[in-house]
Amino acid sequence: MATAGGPTLRRRQLGAELRRLREHAGKRIEDVAAHLECSMSKISRVETGQAPIKARDVRDLLQWYGVTDPELTEAVMLVHKGAQQQGWWAHYNEVLPSGMATYAGLEADARVLRSYEPTFVHGLLQTEDYARAVIAAVRPNEPYEVDQLVRFRKERQALLTRTPEPLELWVVVEESALRRPVGGIEVMVAQLEHLAGAAELPNVTIQIMPTAKGAHAALAGTFSLLEFGPREPTVVYVNSIAGNVYLEKERDVRTFIQTFDLVRAAAPDPQETPTTLERIAREMQAS
Repeated sequence: MATAGGPTLRRRQLGAELRRLREHAGKRIEDVAAHLECSMSKISRVETGQAPIKARDVRDLLQWYGVTDPELTEAVMLVHKGAQQQGWWAHYNEVLPSGMATYAGLEADARVLRSYEPTFVHGLLQTEDYARAVIAAVRPNEPYEVDQLVRFRKERQALLTRTPEPLELWVVVEESALRRPVGGIEVMVAQLEHLAGAAELPNVTIQIMPTAKGAHAALAGTFSLLEFGPREPTVVYVNSIAGNVYLEKERDVRTFIQTFDLVRAAAPDPQETPTTLERIAREMQAS
């Protein structure tokens, strides 16, 4: 079984392997829940990598599933050990919105991230002043939390310059999002200049969807596709006020891949991005 990646990806790997072994043993989720004396939802969350499981329970399940190969047992326990480690984002757990720690872990393990952004500049591309304005608008009475979340966002951005393999980022952002003066004209102009600089990175592609394009395939809202490599399935992340949703079923993932392909095909060529950013900044300063 695969053992690569950080704690979030390893937790997902562990869950997938436990699910495979359960199905091979002919056990149902309700059987496992009764065996471990816990809820079915807990087992479901363990198998999808959303909840931890104790080492003794893993060993118990392996024995109950009839696993006799010592190498397989050792490999599963090694993945479990890696899944228990804390990522750098754990320092921000007290202020992170629900589900954000999971996303940060997936993002840190991803090799490729493709995102459609209708409302804001993508978090990995935000300046500190822009990020502060966005976060403060949501948490106006929590200055400490705002400071912490700004630092958290800045730490995430290190993925774009990590070595030896920086995260490959492809973002399609709506023109209307870039014309919204978040933090004021000066902050927004600086943000546009920052985007122009980021677009020069070899691992960053930015497309701007003109408002004049009208309706297109992704108008339902923001989403991201996280790709980890050939052995790990792509994950779709959908963020909304109602909560965060992670989709992994092949049919769901395929739908979002097709949607992103349609959106980037409809948007102007990335080579036009610097000129568009300069024009928006100029018009914003003149208004």
